Amino acid sequence: MLPFQSYLEHFGVAVAAITGVLAARDKRVDLFGVLVLALVTAFGGGTLRDAAIGDLPIFWVRVPHFVYTALIAALVTFFLARSHVIPPGLLQVADAFSLALFTIVGTAKALDFHAPPLIAVILGVATGVAGGILRDLLLNEIPLVFRPDIYLYATAAFFGAIVHVLLHGHGTTSQTSTLTGIGAVLLLRLAGIRWHLRLPVFVPKDSQSNSTTHPTP
Repeated sequence: MLPFQSYLEHFGVAVAAITGVLAARDKRVDLFGVLVLALVTAFGGGTLRDAAIGDLPIFWVRVPHFVYTALIAALVTFFLARSHVIPPGLLQVADAFSLALFTIVGTAKALDFHAPPLIAVILGVATGVAGGILRDLLLNEIPLVFRPDIYLYATAAFFGAIVHVLLHGHGTTSQTSTLTGIGAVLLLRLAGIRWHLRLPVFVPKDSQSNSTTHPTP
Protein backbone atom coordinates (compact mmCIF):
# COMPACT_ATOMS: atom_id res chain seq x y z
CA MET A 1 0.00 0.00 0.00
CA LEU A 2 1.30 3.45 -0.91
CA PRO A 3 2.09 5.77 2.07
CA PHE A 4 -0.60 8.24 0.96
CA GLN A 5 -3.21 5.47 0.84
CA SER A 6 -2.05 4.17 4.23
CA TYR A 7 -2.52 7.60 5.82
CA LEU A 8 -6.01 7.83 4.35
CA GLU A 9 -6.90 4.39 5.66
CA HIS A 10 -5.65 5.28 9.16
CA PHE A 11 -7.76 8.44 9.05
CA GLY A 12 -10.75 6.46 7.80
CA VAL A 13 -10.31 3.89 10.58
CA ALA A 14 -10.22 6.66 13.20
CA VAL A 15 -13.33 8.38 11.83
CA ALA A 16 -15.20 5.08 11.51
CA ALA A 17 -14.34 4.20 15.11
CA ILE A 18 -15.69 7.58 16.17
CA THR A 19 -18.98 6.89 14.37
CA GLY A 20 -19.19 3.56 16.17
CA VAL A 21 -18.96 5.35 19.52
CA LEU A 22 -21.43 8.09 18.55
CA ALA A 23 -23.94 5.52 17.29
CA ALA A 24 -23.96 3.95 20.76
CA ARG A 25 -25.11 7.22 22.32
CA ASP A 26 -28.34 6.80 24.34
CA LYS A 27 -28.08 3.00 23.97
CA ARG A 28 -26.72 2.43 27.48
CA VAL A 29 -23.71 0.50 26.16
CA ASP A 30 -20.71 0.04 28.46
CA LEU A 31 -17.11 0.80 27.51
CA PHE A 32 -16.41 -2.73 26.29
CA GLY A 33 -19.49 -2.69 24.08
CA VAL A 34 -18.52 0.71 22.71
CA LEU A 35 -15.05 -0.53 21.79
CA VAL A 36 -16.54 -3.58 20.05
CA LEU A 37 -18.85 -1.30 18.03
CA ALA A 38 -15.92 0.97 17.14
CA LEU A 39 -13.77 -1.95 15.93
CA VAL A 40 -16.61 -3.54 13.95
CA THR A 41 -17.37 -0.22 12.26
CA ALA A 42 -13.71 0.47 11.52
CA PHE A 43 -12.79 -2.97 10.17
CA GLY A 44 -15.99 -4.56 8.85
CA GLY A 45 -15.77 -3.21 5.31
CA GLY A 46 -12.02 -3.62 4.92
CA THR A 47 -12.19 -7.20 6.20
CA LEU A 48 -14.82 -8.07 3.60
CA ARG A 49 -12.78 -6.40 0.86
CA ASP A 50 -9.49 -8.11 1.73
CA ALA A 51 -11.18 -11.51 1.98
CA ALA A 52 -12.79 -10.98 -1.44
CA ILE A 53 -9.55 -10.03 -3.21
CA GLY A 54 -7.44 -12.59 -1.34
CA ASP A 55 -5.20 -10.08 0.44
CA LEU A 56 -4.37 -12.17 3.52
CA PRO A 57 -3.71 -11.72 6.37
CA ILE A 58 -6.39 -9.00 6.49
CA PHE A 59 -4.98 -5.48 6.72
CA TRP A 60 -5.56 -4.88 10.43
CA VAL A 61 -4.08 -8.29 11.34
CA ARG A 62 -1.01 -7.60 9.19
CA VAL A 63 -0.62 -4.02 10.48
CA PRO A 64 -1.76 -3.87 14.14
CA HIS A 65 -1.26 -0.09 14.19
CA PHE A 66 -4.72 0.16 12.62
CA VAL A 67 -6.16 -1.45 15.75
CA TYR A 68 -4.32 1.07 17.95
CA THR A 69 -5.67 3.91 15.82
CA ALA A 70 -9.24 2.65 16.19
CA LEU A 71 -8.97 2.05 19.94
CA ILE A 72 -7.40 5.44 20.68
CA ALA A 73 -10.02 7.27 18.59
CA ALA A 74 -12.81 5.32 20.28
CA LEU A 75 -11.52 5.91 23.82
CA VAL A 76 -11.01 9.65 23.27
CA THR A 77 -14.50 9.98 21.79
CA PHE A 78 -16.07 7.91 24.57
CA PHE A 79 -14.69 10.09 27.35
CA LEU A 80 -15.31 13.35 25.49
CA ALA A 81 -18.92 12.37 24.86
CA ARG A 82 -19.39 11.69 28.58
CA SER A 83 -18.35 15.23 29.51
CA HIS A 84 -19.46 17.28 26.49
CA VAL A 85 -22.66 17.64 24.51
CA ILE A 86 -22.22 16.12 21.06
CA PRO A 87 -24.18 17.92 18.29
CA PRO A 88 -26.96 15.63 16.95
CA GLY A 89 -25.80 15.93 13.34
CA LEU A 90 -22.19 15.02 14.06
CA LEU A 91 -22.78 11.30 13.51
CA GLN A 92 -24.07 11.83 9.98
CA VAL A 93 -21.20 14.16 9.07
CA ALA A 94 -18.57 11.85 10.57
CA ASP A 95 -20.17 8.88 8.85
CA ALA A 96 -20.06 10.76 5.53
CA PHE A 97 -16.28 11.19 5.90
CA SER A 98 -15.88 7.53 6.85
CA LEU A 99 -18.01 6.48 3.87
CA ALA A 100 -15.98 8.61 1.46
CA LEU A 101 -12.57 7.52 2.72
CA PHE A 102 -13.32 3.80 2.93
CA THR A 103 -15.16 3.68 -0.40
CA ILE A 104 -12.32 5.21 -2.36
CA VAL A 105 -9.53 3.40 -0.50
CA GLY A 106 -11.42 0.14 -1.10
CA THR A 107 -11.88 0.92 -4.78
CA ALA A 108 -8.21 1.85 -5.19
CA LYS A 109 -7.04 -1.32 -3.46
CA ALA A 110 -9.30 -3.48 -5.62
CA LEU A 111 -7.82 -1.83 -8.73
CA ASP A 112 -4.31 -2.43 -7.38
CA PHE A 113 -5.23 -6.14 -7.23
CA HIS A 114 -6.33 -5.97 -10.89
CA ALA A 115 -10.05 -6.29 -10.22
CA PRO A 116 -12.22 -5.36 -13.25
CA PRO A 117 -13.68 -1.82 -13.01
CA LEU A 118 -17.22 -2.95 -12.06
CA ILE A 119 -15.91 -5.31 -9.37
CA ALA A 120 -13.65 -2.54 -8.03
CA VAL A 121 -16.69 -0.25 -7.71
CA ILE A 122 -18.70 -2.94 -5.91
CA LEU A 123 -15.83 -3.74 -3.53
CA GLY A 124 -15.29 -0.03 -2.89
CA VAL A 125 -18.94 0.45 -1.94
CA ALA A 126 -18.85 -2.68 0.22
CA THR A 127 -15.77 -1.31 2.01
CA GLY A 128 -17.63 1.94 2.63
CA VAL A 129 -20.93 0.58 3.92
CA ALA A 130 -20.30 -2.87 5.47
CA GLY A 131 -18.87 -1.62 8.77
CA GLY A 132 -21.82 0.70 9.32
CA ILE A 133 -24.27 -2.08 8.48
CA LEU A 134 -22.70 -4.39 11.08
CA ARG A 135 -22.66 -1.57 13.64
CA ASP A 136 -26.34 -0.79 13.16
CA LEU A 137 -27.35 -4.46 13.24
CA LEU A 138 -25.52 -4.90 16.57
CA LEU A 139 -27.47 -1.91 17.88
CA ASN A 140 -30.73 -3.44 16.60
CA GLU A 141 -31.21 -0.55 14.17
CA ILE A 142 -32.12 -0.53 10.48
CA PRO A 143 -28.75 0.10 8.77
CA LEU A 144 -28.25 3.64 7.49
CA VAL A 145 -27.75 2.41 3.95
CA PHE A 146 -31.34 1.03 3.87
CA ARG A 147 -33.12 4.06 5.33
CA PRO A 148 -34.83 6.38 2.79
CA ASP A 149 -34.48 9.34 5.15
CA ILE A 150 -30.66 9.10 5.25
CA TYR A 151 -30.32 10.68 1.80
CA LEU A 152 -27.95 9.40 -0.91
CA TYR A 153 -25.82 7.08 1.20
CA ALA A 154 -24.90 4.15 -1.03
CA THR A 155 -25.64 6.32 -4.07
CA ALA A 156 -22.87 8.72 -3.06
CA ALA A 157 -20.49 5.79 -2.56
CA PHE A 158 -21.27 4.37 -6.01
CA PHE A 159 -20.85 7.78 -7.62
CA GLY A 160 -17.47 8.42 -6.01
CA ALA A 161 -16.20 4.93 -6.79
CA ILE A 162 -17.19 5.31 -10.44
CA VAL A 163 -15.45 8.71 -10.62
CA HIS A 164 -12.28 7.16 -9.19
CA VAL A 165 -12.37 4.20 -11.61
CA LEU A 166 -12.92 6.48 -14.62
CA LEU A 167 -10.06 8.79 -13.65
CA HIS A 168 -7.80 5.81 -12.97
CA GLY A 169 -8.66 4.36 -16.37
CA HIS A 170 -7.69 7.62 -18.09
CA GLY A 171 -4.22 7.65 -16.53
CA THR A 172 -4.82 10.22 -13.81
CA THR A 173 -2.32 10.02 -10.94
CA SER A 174 -3.35 7.85 -8.01
CA GLN A 175 -3.39 10.76 -5.57
CA THR A 176 -5.54 12.94 -7.83
CA SER A 177 -8.08 10.22 -8.61
CA THR A 178 -8.26 9.26 -4.93
CA LEU A 179 -8.85 12.80 -3.68
CA THR A 180 -11.34 13.52 -6.46
CA GLY A 181 -13.27 10.35 -5.67
CA ILE A 182 -13.36 11.20 -1.95
CA GLY A 183 -14.56 14.69 -2.77
CA ALA A 184 -17.29 13.31 -5.04
CA VAL A 185 -18.64 11.01 -2.31
CA LEU A 186 -18.54 13.77 0.29
CA LEU A 187 -20.17 16.41 -1.89
CA LEU A 188 -23.06 14.18 -2.92
CA ARG A 189 -23.59 12.75 0.58
CA LEU A 190 -23.44 16.13 2.34
CA ALA A 191 -25.67 17.68 -0.33
CA GLY A 192 -28.18 14.90 0.30
CA ILE A 193 -28.11 15.62 4.04
CA ARG A 194 -28.37 19.38 3.53
CA TRP A 195 -31.19 19.41 0.95
CA HIS A 196 -32.85 16.06 1.79
CA LEU A 197 -32.10 14.56 -1.62
CA ARG A 198 -32.92 10.91 -2.17
CA LEU A 199 -33.74 8.35 -4.83
CA PRO A 200 -37.40 7.43 -5.47
CA VAL A 201 -38.81 5.02 -2.89
CA PHE A 202 -40.24 1.73 -4.16
CA VAL A 203 -43.99 1.87 -3.55
CA PRO A 204 -45.96 -0.70 -5.62
CA LYS A 205 -49.06 0.50 -7.46
CA ASP A 206 -51.38 -1.67 -5.35
CA SER A 207 -49.97 -0.11 -2.17
CA GLN A 208 -50.73 3.36 -3.51
CA SER A 209 -54.27 2.31 -4.39
CA ASN A 210 -54.84 0.77 -0.96
CA SER A 211 -53.60 3.86 0.85
CA THR A 212 -55.94 6.01 -1.26
CA THR A 213 -58.95 3.73 -0.85
CA HIS A 214 -58.40 3.03 2.83
CA PRO A 215 -56.86 6.12 4.41
CA THR A 216 -55.07 5.66 7.68
CA PRO A 217 -57.20 6.95 10.59
